[in-house]
Amino acid sequence: MVTTSMGVGDGGPLLLAVDVGGTKTDLAVVSAAGGPRETLARRRYASASFPDLAEMARAFLADAGLRVRAMCVGVAGPVIDGRARLTNLDWRLDEGSLAAELGLDRVWLVNDLVATACAMPLLRPAEVRQVKEGQARPGDPIAVLAPGTGLGEAFLTWEGDPGGSGSTGYVPHASEGGHAAFAPSSELEAELLRTLWRHFDHVSVERVASGVGIPNIYAFLRDQQGMAESPELAHRLAGTDERARAVIEAAVGGGDPDPLARATVTLFLRILGGEAANLALKVLATGGVYLAGGIAQALRGELGSGPFLDAFVRAGRFSAMLNRVPVFVAMDEMALLGAAGEGLRLLAATAGPGARQVGRTVH
Repeated sequence: MVTTSMGVGDGGPLLLAVDVGGTKTDLAVVSAAGGPRETLARRRYASASFPDLAEMARAFLADAGLRVRAMCVGVAGPVIDGRARLTNLDWRLDEGSLAAELGLDRVWLVNDLVATACAMPLLRPAEVRQVKEGQARPGDPIAVLAPGTGLGEAFLTWEGDPGGSGSTGYVPHASEGGHAAFAPSSELEAELLRTLWRHFDHVSVERVASGVGIPNIYAFLRDQQGMAESPELAHRLAGTDERARAVIEAAVGGGDPDPLARATVTLFLRILGGEAANLALKVLATGGVYLAGGIAQALRGELGSGPFLDAFVRAGRFSAMLNRVPVFVAMDEMALLGAAGEGLRLLAATAGPGARQVGRTVH
């Protein structure tokens, strides 16, 4: 059943925001007047229960009794020339085809991490945890990293004058930085790289700073560094597909931490801190660095001290700059909020000057 709130955000054009995943798809209708948080209707469907997104959107809007002008869709996969094919769902998405099928003025497809990035400036204080002190400069670039199954990266820049009447807010930029080459910053990391070269022609930072990377680090410390593996954790890892989660829980889940799991998480945090610094330097992210996703949430206590922070500020002549950059962890899934915010921004841009602006940071 569709959840509706018909008195909220009345007035102005309506937008359908969508977050498409391989398992579930979230949809919400928002208005230009109410903004991205005030939904007129919202629903979650099992993605496989519909043959395509157009059928799902049509059913949702009919049930809600609403008509929208445009749609913004976050998709779990790359978007090229307005087209996307999902990694874990047999749907092919095309902006022009969706607009024609649903009778909309515009459809925008954005990568799901780009959608997540769009949500970062919209977060409320209760939705984030600050893990590193610093002072974000309003309107300055923001870096976003999401260590999940892979390592997603994106960034935002401000379009217009942050204090001027013509400002339009933060604009997202996609990145495949997680597939850039892993650059070790210690002898131990260099040995890790040499070990992984035996298995991979290209060792990306994703191979060591993600849910895929955690088992690689674990195996390296066990097999190449001679750290003992406990029978209990070995048995658990043999019986699960979620090996990264099992290692994290063994390291920080309470009780006595498993020494090998703890060493794995420590090295992972050091590498992730170095990569967060790399992205912050590349985009000059003096507006802040945000970490998103389940791994960052699970490790938020460890991110606030020790190896992550040490690696983040280890930048030679630019250490002083990075010391001033705050780091936050987003504490929920934010792709739908980001799709709504970005869709309303794009809708306002098509409406011309004087349209309501969205996207100012609250931090």
